[in-house]
Amino acid sequence: MRSKVRDETVDLCYIDPPFNSKRTYNQIYNNVGKEDLAQEQAFVDTWTWDDHAREGLQEIISNSTGGYTVPTIELIKGLRNVLGEGNLLAYLVSMTRRIVEIYRILKPTGSFYLHCDPTSSHYLKLVVDGIFCGQKGDFRNEIIWLRSKNPKGSQFDMKRFSPFTDTILFYAKSEATVVYLDRIRIPLSPEEWADKYPCKDEHGPYADGPILRSDSMGVRPNLVYKYKGFTPGPAGWRVRREVLKEIDRKGNLAWTRTGAVRRKLRPDDIEKGQPIGSFWGDIPPINSQAQERLGWPTQKPEALLARIIEVSSNKGDLVLDAYCGCGTSVAVAERLGRSWIGMDITYQSIALILKRLEDTFGKAVAEAVVLDGVPRDMASATALAHKKDDRVRKEFEKWAVLTYSMNRATVNSKKGADGGIDGTAYFWKTKEDTDKAVFQVKSGNVGRGDVAKLKGDMERERAAVGVLITLDEATQPMRAEAKAAGLYMNAFTSQKVDRVQIVSVREIIEKGTRLSLPLTVEVLKAAVVAADVEQSDFVLEPATMVKTRKMVKASLPLGFRESKPAKRKRRA
Repeated sequence: MRSKVRDETVDLCYIDPPFNSKRTYNQIYNNVGKEDLAQEQAFVDTWTWDDHAREGLQEIISNSTGGYTVPTIELIKGLRNVLGEGNLLAYLVSMTRRIVEIYRILKPTGSFYLHCDPTSSHYLKLVVDGIFCGQKGDFRNEIIWLRSKNPKGSQFDMKRFSPFTDTILFYAKSEATVVYLDRIRIPLSPEEWADKYPCKDEHGPYADGPILRSDSMGVRPNLVYKYKGFTPGPAGWRVRREVLKEIDRKGNLAWTRTGAVRRKLRPDDIEKGQPIGSFWGDIPPINSQAQERLGWPTQKPEALLARIIEVSSNKGDLVLDAYCGCGTSVAVAERLGRSWIGMDITYQSIALILKRLEDTFGKAVAEAVVLDGVPRDMASATALAHKKDDRVRKEFEKWAVLTYSMNRATVNSKKGADGGIDGTAYFWKTKEDTDKAVFQVKSGNVGRGDVAKLKGDMERERAAVGVLITLDEATQPMRAEAKAAGLYMNAFTSQKVDRVQIVSVREIIEKGTRLSLPLTVEVLKAAVVAADVEQSDFVLEPATMVKTRKMVKASLPLGFRESKPAKRKRRA
């Protein structure tokens, strides 16, 4: 964000970051091949006090970037004294650095939503208060989302009440921040309407309500006037005479037997429903059979993001998600006609988002996305391959496998436990059975022995085809060793291919070389194709689409991605 996004250019930022849950989250693939290959590690939500955390702490307390407020610096120093230099402080230091940048890039009218859970929400609120409220920002709401109604764990083992809710902290950059709450209404059931409007006359249902001010509201001489022979006390009517006449004309005054008067309160607009409050219990989580489920472990419902984007932005505004995961925020922003930026630390996430955009909106939309931080030439591929940061150590391998397989392979991201296999793809050998290809990725010092090792790994994994992706160009002895493995004959398609294939990163980047095995089994679930309906329908029916094509943006913290159709002004 520091190097790619300018000050005060973003209208809305939503983040669903790791919660410091101390858990490992797996991406669920379509069940192909063996059961134990149906999921793979997506990300680890475990934090350690290491050099990266120490550098972050030093940046904050020294204010080396000039972006940290005095309350923020003192807060982090105080938390260090209370918590010590451990895992929790490492998490809070990381979040503080990110949120400071979010504040910088938000417009004065911008909104910020932080999705979290009770694990660290109390600390995170202090952090955001220090950053926003210390600079004329404003805490607006703590929104509670009912994400589940099913208890977790055995009822006999639980030592606490089962957590059913997530927290979304809503902050405004300034008093100029506008929220369009009337855009979202919650329809009431017939039972709820009957309970709210229990009375009925010739004009329809109504509820009994006051039309006179109570004495506790004080004396209002200007509202004391005679109407149809009735004069109220010193507190007066609740409305002016002309308004009272209009209420009466519509049949909404009721005269009691004692001569008092009451107002008939009617639904203003039954179709609109009830305004939303800070408890969101009407948006169900994504269940295992949901159409929009993509297998990402922390995927949020599109209706949840649609609500946030609808009430805090307009068409053409720029929405940013700095932990975009499987891309729910960017997919919804695309549907609702917003420009967007998405960031994530893993190419696994970016590959899933690209496929989601293509499935939902078509290939042209996915191809319009501009990638940053993803290899586009040999220099950037080499830089990614040689990164020393352990958090992205496997990203070069993920990029190589997913790009070459056109996102049809599963990746093995377990450190030191891959047995030499970095990815696996399945393809049909009959109408009912599959064969598989295994991938190994090498970033340097390759030779004939690597091909021989791949052959051995293929035998162990019972793979029909093996692919060696190498940053360096293959030598002649390597290619000879690969050719010696012979050909694979696919009985289903009658296609012959080399059992052992060698492809260079240069071929992937400069020539667009991709896996040639046909009928490769999809390991990622296809996203729902967007329908061509009105924007306002989206909240109640998530599978919809705005008719207008908007500028598309996405990114890694490895960088950011953006795209813009012709004649669109660049926004960030």
